[in-house]
Amino acid sequence: MFSYCADPDTLDRLHWLSCYLTTGKHMAFYTSFGTVLLLLAVTAPLALAFGFAAAAGSRSHFFPLKWLSNIYMAIVRGVPDIVFFLFFVIALDQAFEWTRHQVLCPDWDQPIRQGNDFIVCPAAKLPLNSAPEIYHQIYGFGLAVLTFAIVFGAFAGNVLAGAFKAVPHGQIETAEAYGMTRRQTFWRIMVPQMWTYAIPGLSNLWMVLIKATPLLFLLGVEDVVYWARELGNTKTARFTDYPHGDWRVYYFFGLLVFYLLFTKLSEVVLARITRKLSHGQATAAGEAMRKAGANA
Repeated sequence: MFSYCADPDTLDRLHWLSCYLTTGKHMAFYTSFGTVLLLLAVTAPLALAFGFAAAAGSRSHFFPLKWLSNIYMAIVRGVPDIVFFLFFVIALDQAFEWTRHQVLCPDWDQPIRQGNDFIVCPAAKLPLNSAPEIYHQIYGFGLAVLTFAIVFGAFAGNVLAGAFKAVPHGQIETAEAYGMTRRQTFWRIMVPQMWTYAIPGLSNLWMVLIKATPLLFLLGVEDVVYWARELGNTKTARFTDYPHGDWRVYYFFGLLVFYLLFTKLSEVVLARITRKLSHGQATAAGEAMRKAGANA
């Protein structure tokens, strides 16, 4: 990075540290924080969409849809996250490749499963073996996002289903008395008020999602945990220009600070959202706001 980094052996401690912290691997480490934030930015709305669909489906009078929604939420919530992550990514990858194999290679005469190996024709591989490395990284990240969204969508669906039930039934009856249809009642009465009851559960789920991002490391994505372990391990002069001892404690302490600061920021933002949604609502938070306003 700097011109004086050409010969690390001649550097004093401060210059050595500045060169060490600006190596290519450290730049990848810093970029991996963006990977975590991007995962959260994409996964949160996608998981919320899955959850809303599941919660709405669980209220449906079309029984197959109702059963499917309830089964989805029950199964995903009942399986440990780490088991689901390790299984589902492999299952998704093989499902995509198997589908492409059936379309692109109909004349293939060999079994796809050969012992423990899953072998499809070269044209069906995702991504193709000749594809640039960035395509492999994007594909792996996409699988991780979809897996996170499906898992946390089930939890979000359970939270939203409970929030729908918390909407006062008298308001639904009033809407029906005014001649609103079930669809109008759902979108104009239930959905706007449901968020007030859902926000505490969704806030907790957001915190759990933040803490679950290190699972990217298990899915093969080079995230902050991967680079913290890679950079913190003992390095000798034989393998690097910047040898050092076991520094993992410092790197993981840095991750600890990052996650604590990020969760604290999330708490502040979520508290403001809660106050805004609770304003004028017949909830405990809304009642507390009315009392505070009356005493002011």
